[in-house]
Amino acid sequence: MWWLAIPLFLGAALPAAAETLVAARTLRAQTILGPDDVVVAEGSLPGTATDPREVIGLETRVAIYQGRPIRPADLGAPAIVDRNQAVVLIYAAGALTITAEGRALGRGGVGDRIKAMNIGSRTTVAGVVAGDGTILIQREK
Repeated sequence: MWWLAIPLFLGAALPAAAETLVAARTLRAQTILGPDDVVVAEGSLPGTATDPREVIGLETRVAIYQGRPIRPADLGAPAIVDRNQAVVLIYAAGALTITAEGRALGRGGVGDRIKAMNIGSRTTVAGVVAGDGTILIQREK
């Protein structure tokens, strides 16, 4: 009866098929990924994306060459604030809210931390990009 257990043992030793996403063409930095930009390839590499739904709609932070694996670290939310763009700076602490005109010193998407310059005082501050394109200034701790 031991020969009945051999097929079960051999079947358990087979590796599961794994997939990874690679670039279908060379993608420049600041490219919004679409369905035609990614291809599913056989094999698994640690730290790479595996599901196209996870990356479609995200923006490349660096150039990704054709056939190279796509890493989530190389992607981010699409930028809604560009460098040198006029922005509204908002500082809120309790009941106090201060707004000022500013200029973005970097580019970023929702949730990214960027620096901006207060136009009135020429002071450089850091804040987080909000969904409406304003920059929420946080108190230094």
